[in-house]
Amino acid sequence: MNYNDKTASTMRESAAPPSVGLTLYKQVKRQMLAGLSAGEWKPGEVIPAEKQLSQRFKVSIGTLRKAIDELAAENILIRHQGRGTFVAMHSRDHHLFHFFNVIRHDGERTEPAITLERFAKTRADKQVCDKLGIAHSAKVFTYTNLLSLHGAPVEVDEITVPEALFAGLSEAQLRTRPSTIYSLYQTAFGLNVIHIEERVRACVADQRLADLLQVQPGTALLQIHRTAFSYHHQPVEYRLSYLNTQEYEYVPKMAQ
Repeated sequence: MNYNDKTASTMRESAAPPSVGLTLYKQVKRQMLAGLSAGEWKPGEVIPAEKQLSQRFKVSIGTLRKAIDELAAENILIRHQGRGTFVAMHSRDHHLFHFFNVIRHDGERTEPAITLERFAKTRADKQVCDKLGIAHSAKVFTYTNLLSLHGAPVEVDEITVPEALFAGLSEAQLRTRPSTIYSLYQTAFGLNVIHIEERVRACVADQRLADLLQVQPGTALLQIHRTAFSYHHQPVEYRLSYLNTQEYEYVPKMAQ
């Protein structure tokens, strides 16, 4: 199926009657997500007017607004007063701190300086395959970023993405990207990260992590397991992060 066929199919799906068991606005939300996933409305573009969308989905303006409200609350859409509602774009000014949850103990937040330490193409182990929902030993890209705050190394991110979704990803793209990593995913590969799931554990620094973070081996670190998802709960990235908590802490979005 080519892009135009996929978009046309999505538009036909959007006109279908509500599924049994879903409230009406949830059905509209799902149909709008289908359109976004198919690229019907691209990042940074304004979506059609509410009247036009309510006619398309055969619902009231109130029901449509409830669906849009939920998409806006999830940072998938952004309302601009007097201009309309736009598809969100991952940019430093809007999305950086939505997914970067490290702050100094005094509460100060700042943008990290990121250094790419390693880039490779390999085959995923079982844990990564399970997290990304890909076949055993599928090919993946892995890369390691070192994040520094206030001039000192604070966090190591070990990131894995499926080759099937990121065909052609290169070290040069990662080194020269003008904005956030998730912005690169969105603009270069059409993958919009809309939510993440994380688990946090305690660990200690081995020699490699100690060298990168400039700490002694055995130093206590916070280990953060993150899976990033696009539309329809599609996993697109798995990362292990190691945070030196001597001066910084990890504050999940729900606690902010």
